[in-house]
Amino acid sequence: MSDRTGVITLQGNSLTLTGHEVKVGDSAPDFTVLNGEMNEVSLSAFKGKTVLISSVPSLDTPTCHTETLHFNEEAANMAGDSVILTISMDLPFAQNRWCQTNSANNILTLSDYRNATFGETYGVLIKELRLLARTLFIVDKKGVIRYIQIVKEIADEPDYNEVLNALKHL
Repeated sequence: MSDRTGVITLQGNSLTLTGHEVKVGDSAPDFTVLNGEMNEVSLSAFKGKTVLISSVPSLDTPTCHTETLHFNEEAANMAGDSVILTISMDLPFAQNRWCQTNSANNILTLSDYRNATFGETYGVLIKELRLLARTLFIVDKKGVIRYIQIVKEIADEPDYNEVLNALKHL
């Protein structure tokens, strides 16, 4: 496992990302996270689908809330061979509450709280906070990473148009 600094900031202060950095063109490493029923879910469960992975620090923060609602709306219009996963360190119970409160039923929220498997495998675990960096990954139907967007300032929203255009071109 390696540490990277200077990739993201919080209010201008540099944070450390830890884990194995992945790059566009890499085979997407499998990971295991938990769904709302505390059952394990792996990336391999979505083989044959285009997967947009949105990692966020916490659904209970304004930027993550806005981003996740945005992708929930987009997911309603996506083809059946595409899926949006939102992964955070929030407990599955908190994710379920957030989804119910916000009628977010077009995306799948998954929790990395137990072992930080996703965060470490994709190199987006924030060492100082034990939260996930705001990052978007697109994995194609063959399991290859085709797009990565790491949002520099953790409090900023991603470039939605850029990621959605990349998704449409797969």
